[in-house]
Amino acid sequence: MSTELKGKRVLVTGGTRGIGRAIVLAFAAAGATVHTCGRTDGEAAAALRSELAEFGGEHTVHAADVADPARCRALVKATTAVLGGIDVLVNNAGVVSHRTLDELDGDEWSRVIDTNLRGTFEVTKAALPSMGEGGAIVNISSAVASVGMVARTHYTASKAAIYGFTRSLCKEAGPRGIRANVVAPGIIETDQAIGLTGEVRKRYEALAALGRLGTPEDVADVVLFLSGNAARFVSGQTIVVDGGI
Repeated sequence: MSTELKGKRVLVTGGTRGIGRAIVLAFAAAGATVHTCGRTDGEAAAALRSELAEFGGEHTVHAADVADPARCRALVKATTAVLGGIDVLVNNAGVVSHRTLDELDGDEWSRVIDTNLRGTFEVTKAALPSMGEGGAIVNISSAVASVGMVARTHYTASKAAIYGFTRSLCKEAGPRGIRANVVAPGIIETDQAIGLTGEVRKRYEALAALGRLGTPEDVADVVLFLSGNAARFVSGQTIVVDGGI
């Protein structure tokens, strides 16, 4: 096992389920100390705490809704109070819904934008003063941001904005030795994929050059790469993890 992430202080938002959970566990397995959050302190959070305890260390699972700016700042404050700083920030928390534009109202638009985009802004702004030379920020977007999807104008807009946010962020943070990149997952085996019918699943699998859906671990491995020294001269980039759709 690589030791380059051992001892790193990591904050991952939205880490109790799906891709976020895989990212948290991958960092813990690599020897990092991870603080993460879920929207509520429910069964998923409790299960993650149990798994993290097996790695030892001072990993923490908070309850924080990143759509609330005050909760974002409180999350970062609690993390830095324990860790003394942040070496890696992964902005993964997000929500999605399926509504065509004529069904979409302002409240739902704001809910998705506030969580997916403003949450990323608020956590990053709060965390940057605690990051230093060699720091890494990885923002999780979506492959759909570059192609679009019916009934996802709000979600696609939020995820496409992450590209622009990160391109400018890398130029602001770069002089301090902090890198910022995007990972854009394709169709991944998460809770959302469970509801796919057999026919739809086969169609999605056929779209990928590798002939399968991705796993959360496929995405987590790319996040760890971008967080480590092997990616020391990679910044402002988007890596699409979709199996070659």
